[in-house]
Formats: sequence, structure tokens, C-alpha cells
Amino acid sequence: MADSIMSKAATMEIPINSNGDTGSLPEDDSLEQDLQQVMVSGPNLNETSIVSGGYGGPAGGIIPTRSSNHNSGNSTEELTRGVAVEKLDSVKKWGINTYKCTKQMLSERFGRGSRTVDLELEAQIDLLRDTKLKYENILRLATALSSHFQSMVQTQQALGDTFTDLSQKSPELQDEFGYNAETQKLLCKNGESLLGAISFFVSSVDTLVNKTMEDTLLTIKLYENGRLEFDAYRSELEELSMGPRDAASMIRIEMAQHEYQHYRDKYERLRSDVTIKLKFLEENKVKVMHKQLLLFHNAISAYFAGNQQQLEQTLIQFNVKLKPPGSDKPSWLEEQ
Repeated sequence: MADSIMSKAATMEIPINSNGDTGSLPEDDSLEQDLQQVMVSGPNLNETSIVSGGYGGPAGGIIPTRSSNHNSGNSTEELTRGVAVEKLDSVKKWGINTYKCTKQMLSERFGRGSRTVDLELEAQIDLLRDTKLKYENILRLATALSSHFQSMVQTQQALGDTFTDLSQKSPELQDEFGYNAETQKLLCKNGESLLGAISFFVSSVDTLVNKTMEDTLLTIKLYENGRLEFDAYRSELEELSMGPRDAASMIRIEMAQHEYQHYRDKYERLRSDVTIKLKFLEENKVKVMHKQLLLFHNAISAYFAGNQQQLEQTLIQFNVKLKPPGSDKPSWLEEQ
């Protein structure tokens, strides 16, 4: 396109007036269209383009077409570099904190360092851990009782069905087999009621042990980690305070003082969280176990006393809903 324009300009005759000056160029529609096309599109997108106004127009220059892409690339590169620097700084802080906490933990283990101890809170934490172990044992034994008792109820159900079948096929022993069939069915019905009460007891204790107590122990774990961090930075501040007091040391002491205060506030906050959770846990434990132990006692007593009415009243009192027979069996799809 540019070569075509130049050839047209070279073959064009320029008139000269009487004063020796060149006149205006003759109008050529094709030349004007070619110039406009070059100024708009440019001969190549990778090269510079003539802006509106031509070489002498008001824009007075040329604009590189790659400048926006270059600026965009720079901004993306700066953003990526900023994210990488932030991650590197985070890893650096984590490494320093881990080193200090490991050093403090080893010094405590070998008896070289001191640790912050809240005697009253530590006693409550030890009591909770011991209580959890004992409740886990109750849960294990109650689960075993439920499993064995369920097997007995299923055996009674099968035995009752067998007696019923024999009472129909043995006319000479029909009454005897019938009495035993009715007895086994009644025991099976009462056994299902007791099994419902035991299952309710097991479910409640399981929630108390594996959710409520476990949540409190998780908070205690965070508190113990916070205590270790606090002691690590406290020990560092004490070491720096016993050293020289030059300008560089004073700067390090000031930074250590700031970190010490930060981890002290964190430790105090976590200790308060543990104290509150231990209080609520104790209240919840007493409330739950009072209800469950009363249910367990009344249901067991009514069953072995043969008092069906009292057993049913106990289930109603504690809002225990029995599962329909066969609800624990897998569905047809699950068996497939």
C-alpha cells in the first residue's frame, strides 16, 4: 500500500506559478483514499502507525502499538512477584516460630528451661482427660451390652417363631408349645424396648465423649501450643535482657518485647477460652448423665422385674422412640 502511494506521488506533476513557488497538489481521489487507509490501519500491526493528521497533523507523532501489552505484562509480573514475596515471608516467619518453639520444648524436656504453669487450670485439664478415659470405658461396655442383648432378642424371636410353628404341627403338644411361644414373644417385645433405652443411652454418651469433650480437648490443645509459644518468646526476651545494651541489642530487645506482648495476649485469650469451656462442659456433663443414668436404671429394673407397664412409661418419660423392626437391616440396593 505504501509503495503504491509513493509511486503515485513520484509520477505526479507539480505546477509552478509565476513566482517560482509550487502550487497545491492536484486532487486525486485514489491517492487520498490510500493515505486514509494507511493512517487508519497501518501497513503492519507490529510496526508504528501514522496517527490522525499525517506527518504534519495535530497529533505530531507516531504511537507504538505494543505499549499497552508491555504495560499489562509488567503489572502481571509485579503482581506475581508480590505474591511470591508474601509467601516467602510467611514461610520465613513460620520457620522462625517453629525453631523457637522447638528449642523451648527441648529445654523444658531436659530441665533447662522454665514453663508457665496455672496449677488450678492444669488440675482441671488432667481431671477432664481422666474422666474422658473412664467415660470411654462406659461407652465401650454399654455398646457391648447392646450388641449382646440384641443377639439375645433375635434368638428369642427365632425361638418364639419355632414354638409357634411346632404348636401347629404337634397337636399333642399344642398348648405347651403355644405357652412358650407367647412367653418368648413377650420377652422379645420387652427386650426391644430395653434395647431402645440402651441404644439411646449409648448415643448420648457417645455425643458427650466424642463431640463435647473432644471439642474442649481441641481448645486445650490450642491453649498448650499458645503456652509454648509464649514461653519461647519470654525466654528469648529474658536472654536478650541479660546481654549487652548497645544500639543493635536495644533494637532486638524492643522487637522481642513486642513479640512477647503479642504472644502473651494470645496465651491469656486461649486460657480464658479453656476456662469457659471447662465450666460449660462440667454443667453439660452433669445434666446429660443425670438423665441418662436415670433412664438406664429404670429401664433395666423394669425389664428384669417383668414390669412391662413401667418399662413403657420409662420410654415415654425420657422420650425414647423405638426403631421399627428390621430398620437396621440393609436395603435391597445395599445388599446388591
